[in-house]
Amino acid sequence: MLKRLEAQVLKFMQSDKQKPNPWIFFANNDLKAAKNLIHDVDLTGEVAFICQQAIEKYLKAFLFESKIPIQKTHDLERLYSEVKKIKDFGIDETLLLVIRNLYIESRYPTDIAFLEGDVLPSVEDAKSYLEFAKNIAKMILAEIKY
Repeated sequence: MLKRLEAQVLKFMQSDKQKPNPWIFFANNDLKAAKNLIHDVDLTGEVAFICQQAIEKYLKAFLFESKIPIQKTHDLERLYSEVKKIKDFGIDETLLLVIRNLYIESRYPTDIAFLEGDVLPSVEDAKSYLEFAKNIAKMILAEIKY
C-alpha cells in the first residue's frame, strides 16, 4: 500500500500539468502564526518551533517545484543539502542548524528537562528565527514564482 501511494505521489509531482504547490499553503500559515505569536514573551518556544516548521515546508516546496521526491524528515540541514544540489541560496547554515535543533528541544518537556541553561529561546532569538524564516520564504517564493 505504501509503495503504491509513494508511486502516486511521484507521478503527481512529475506531471506536467500545473498544480498548486501544497507546501506553500502550509508554510505561509506557519509563518503567519509565528508573526502573530512573536509579541507574546511566553511563547518564544512556540515561535521557534513554528519557524522551524515554516522553513522545513519552504524547502520542501522548492523540492516539490523541482520535481524532487520529498524526504520524510524534519532535518533542515538535510533538506537544504538537497536544495543546494539545484540552487544554493546562500542560507546561513549555522543558524539553520540551530533552528533544526529546536524541533525537539522547544516541544517536549522530557527533552527540556535535560537541557542546561535557558530552556526556551529569548525574545531576541525568537525574533531572529522569525526574520530568518521570512527571508527564506522570500527567497523560495521568488525562485518558484509563486
